[in-house]
Amino acid sequence: MTPVITLLTDYGLADGSVAACHGVIVLTAPQVRIIDVCHLVPTGDVRRAAAILAQTIPHLPPGVHVAAVSPVGASRRAVAIEAGEHVFLGPDNGVLSWAVTAAGGARTARELTNEDLFRKPVSPTFHGRDVFAPVAARLATGLPLAEVGPEIPQERLVALRTPTSLVRDDEVEGEVLSVDDHGNVQLSISAADLAVVGVRPGGTLVVWLGRRHVSLPFRETFAAVPPGELVAFTDSAGLVVLAINTGDAAQRLALPPGAHVRLSSGSRRTPPESL
Repeated sequence: MTPVITLLTDYGLADGSVAACHGVIVLTAPQVRIIDVCHLVPTGDVRRAAAILAQTIPHLPPGVHVAAVSPVGASRRAVAIEAGEHVFLGPDNGVLSWAVTAAGGARTARELTNEDLFRKPVSPTFHGRDVFAPVAARLATGLPLAEVGPEIPQERLVALRTPTSLVRDDEVEGEVLSVDDHGNVQLSISAADLAVVGVRPGGTLVVWLGRRHVSLPFRETFAAVPPGELVAFTDSAGLVVLAINTGDAAQRLALPPGAHVRLSSGSRRTPPESL
């Protein structure tokens, strides 16, 4: 099988940063196939990157997966984590943690300290090119993981808090998992969770935001409502999304990543609309 490397970064597409990472990989291992997961993660948005990688990994072939996303000015050790048939490379800031779980959990973790594998000189601001890309190329073409550096106890790896989802009586509690560039709000609540409390496509969903609440249609796509209208639907990851057809739901509902929400059926008796 052709070796595969995937790349997930917050580098954007306005300069040659992504091309430089591709180039370093190809110069080291021209036989490798490179898959670009995403390069438009908001700068330093570790949570958004973690969600993208975790939701993509079930559809990716076995390989080496680089996630080079870190807040500006942050300094974290570089790590390699083996999970299932995958090896994940990135800063030890939690960006890999949800994908590692999705891949079956970590088998081993190592710190990238073998400088013989790095591109020289190593830029302090471009580890994607000078550390992760060359190490990924070597791993994808057979380098034993033990060669990258010393083992790290798994309990010492930084992990993002696992998103919550709890079915309680006739409602489901969860949180905002991520917000995309269009203001669509992805929740940690699945369509299966909603089905337990009797909410299915075609019905009405009540979103509780603390003391505020709003009722909106639960449909199959955002285009099922007129422009400017709120709607809920299930995305390709099986999770509930709150959106506005041609609008910004996160802004209207004041829902940043991590915000707590409760969902219930529109058939449940509720106070008058408050949003």
